Amino acid sequence: MSEQIKGKRELFVPGHYGCPGCGATVAMKQTLSVLGEDTIVVMTAGCWSSLIGIYPYTCLTVPVVSVAFGATASVAAGIKAGLTCQGNHHTTVLAFAGDGGTFDIGFQPLSGVVERNDDILFICYDNEAYMNTGIQRSSATPAGGWTTTTPDSARKGQRKKNMVEIMAAHRIPYTATASIGAPEDLKAKLEKATHIKGSRFIHLYASCPTGWRHATELSIEVARQAVRSRVFPLYEVIDGDTWRLSPMPEKESVDAYLNHQGRFKKMSAEERDRLQKQVDDEWQCLLGKCQVPNRAG
Repeated sequence: MSEQIKGKRELFVPGHYGCPGCGATVAMKQTLSVLGEDTIVVMTAGCWSSLIGIYPYTCLTVPVVSVAFGATASVAAGIKAGLTCQGNHHTTVLAFAGDGGTFDIGFQPLSGVVERNDDILFICYDNEAYMNTGIQRSSATPAGGWTTTTPDSARKGQRKKNMVEIMAAHRIPYTATASIGAPEDLKAKLEKATHIKGSRFIHLYASCPTGWRHATELSIEVARQAVRSRVFPLYEVIDGDTWRLSPMPEKESVDAYLNHQGRFKKMSAEERDRLQKQVDDEWQCLLGKCQVPNRAG
């Protein structure tokens, strides 16, 4: 299945099985629009393994390898090694996994791959839960968030794992955060990543109206609010030790981010205040790492 648009082959064609407003589909479309046709996608069991389509139909026109939940990074590294043996040094091998296949089940092989500095681009499309199997909590689920395994009577109490700090600790050449609500920033980071050899990791924030309980038309706005509130700031880390803040919009309170999402509707005023302080403290810590003078915005 393929389409021609102004002489250029479209890499993401109509027919995906994603929910209305799915941020993961936006993430893939934005990514492939930058990486181009010379890309092999390795995707784990997760939302994308379902929404790509039922064989023999697919919404992607680049080569795709679907793998077991924990194998994304290791299979991608193996494909890259095979291409290198063939003398192919130009094809981008994109490992594309959700937070469950990155933060949790896929963490050990990912750590091994980046410790070896294998030449792959790993993108985690983070929707902060195991959405494909029924909205179960992951270690990417934020504190106070509702999921089917952390119901209103027992919402998650632990803070979200910081995968960027973990990847940066491996001293890989390039680590970054990005958001589907900031496509130009994502484009710039993807273009930079394609010119770097070795392991590259992008933590891509991808909203989920089904799991986050927000209106389908608000997917991009919620992703933007995460950045504006500093819940999910944009930055990059070079070689594990040089931290650079990306252009950021004017700062807003976390309430603007929380109010559109039903998963946070049971948070008390005290819990919201505690979250605001946590976000503010982490923002100031990030400014320090990026050597930016302390400021509120």
